Amino acid sequence: MGYGIALDLGTSGFRGQAIELTSGEVLATVITSRHPVPGANIMDHLNFAVDFGLDIAHDLVISAINQIIFNLGVPPEKVTRLAVCGNPIQLSIFEEIEIRDLAYAGERKKKALGVIPPNRDSKMLPADRIRGLALPTQTRVYIPPAVRHEIGADALAMMILSGLLDKPETALVTDYGTNAEMALKVGEVIYTGSCAAGPALEGQHITNGMLAAPGAIADLRAEGTGHRLFILDQNLIAKAGDLIDLARGTVLEKGPLEATGITGTGVIAVIYEGMKANLIRLPEIKISSGLHLTNGIRFSKQDLGEAGKAIGALRAGYLTLAKEAGIALAEIECAYMAGASGTYVDAFKAYRIGMVPPAVQKIYQIGNTSLALARRLIKQPELLGELQDLANKLRARHCMFGMSKDFANAYLLELSFWGEGMPWKQYWKLGRTFKLPDLPLPEGSPDIHRIVTRDIDVIGTHGLQVIEQVGNIYHTSFSGCLDCGLCISECPEKALELKESKGNQSVFSLRADRCNGTACLRCERVCPEKVFSLKKFMV
Repeated sequence: MGYGIALDLGTSGFRGQAIELTSGEVLATVITSRHPVPGANIMDHLNFAVDFGLDIAHDLVISAINQIIFNLGVPPEKVTRLAVCGNPIQLSIFEEIEIRDLAYAGERKKKALGVIPPNRDSKMLPADRIRGLALPTQTRVYIPPAVRHEIGADALAMMILSGLLDKPETALVTDYGTNAEMALKVGEVIYTGSCAAGPALEGQHITNGMLAAPGAIADLRAEGTGHRLFILDQNLIAKAGDLIDLARGTVLEKGPLEATGITGTGVIAVIYEGMKANLIRLPEIKISSGLHLTNGIRFSKQDLGEAGKAIGALRAGYLTLAKEAGIALAEIECAYMAGASGTYVDAFKAYRIGMVPPAVQKIYQIGNTSLALARRLIKQPELLGELQDLANKLRARHCMFGMSKDFANAYLLELSFWGEGMPWKQYWKLGRTFKLPDLPLPEGSPDIHRIVTRDIDVIGTHGLQVIEQVGNIYHTSFSGCLDCGLCISECPEKALELKESKGNQSVFSLRADRCNGTACLRCERVCPEKVFSLKKFMV
């Protein structure tokens, strides 16, 4: 009996499934609570790999994948197929190929550094070509193609599995996450783009945030004089939790499920319900200490700002694609929402606060298409060729948001709207000055179709397992350290710990999955003796 393993290498965490090849049955699902590489978003992961070394980033990724393989519970020696899906940065780190071409947009800079972009077409490799992978040589590893730069296999997945390519409507499909991929279909032409929305939509960089996992608050709904929390159970189904008074933060009625944090979809619900109850008026929350939910979980003004930047990036993205395609936003008839956030979010609330184009008539919530594509590759390896053909067709219509003046202008408006409370009239006036498409306010309610009830539609007969501690833990000591502890207390993610003292030196441990990497470095800056070095842990 042979097995296959499907992997989604997401920006906020990994998801893996074991599949029995003869029957095609999913046996088990394992997800990680975090990404193994330090950083809060895709650009942080890229910067880490460039600054610290691709080999170190690769070791972290493979360590997490090996954890998943072990926890899936199938004999590794009987695994004959492994399929991965993700964006080009994640897949390049996995394959351990050149990534600097993804870090630098300018051709002159790349030429000066001697950077030669690698081949990111679809490929099948023996497992021993992936250094450190705990699978036998005869295992075949299937890697789908990238479209261009930041648009990769995960974007192809959402286009194929949404059915976007076969439908006549002008439609937008978005994979909601830390790195939000978008595809706008107008007639026979598809325009693609990708924006670093940030981690808030997946529950990261939020005070009590977490990924979509058991115990996460996934929704909030008005009920009587209070608001009912909806919490993910062990099967990742949102079930009723406590009934709370959102203004006072008191529990009016205890529910059967205990909340341990709030995921991105819960953040969207809190923003919508807070605005509706007049507890949020941008850029402020009327209660100075924030909105208190339950079990000490709260939503702060800082959380509102983080979420606003993410929602603003999404709206700037579809404004830019509409401008690129030469259409009005009102012409976008249909929206597809992919990824965990796109699955669990109340689509009406997402529509009302701007995550979906404001005139769509239909919304489809379609789940984790990246993992679904990897699963399909396990069953149909010949699909690699079809994916390559599609990638070739799409390359001419990709919009680099990072180099787009339209995106920069649209995102500037969004930052002013969410961060400073800029009135709509001023927004519209400046939008016309920038020659952006008009942004009407959403009205009514589109037809909403929840195609799946959870982001991973099938979790398997052995159920779901969550790996809380992901990848590697590093240890080191620093000559000249005063044992003041400032590095530990300053770390926002509690990634550092003092393990022991040896002689005159303290030994520190670092959880790489908790570290914010090169975007933070508070540990280095706060050190009074300037002896602390993040790089020393890993080199």
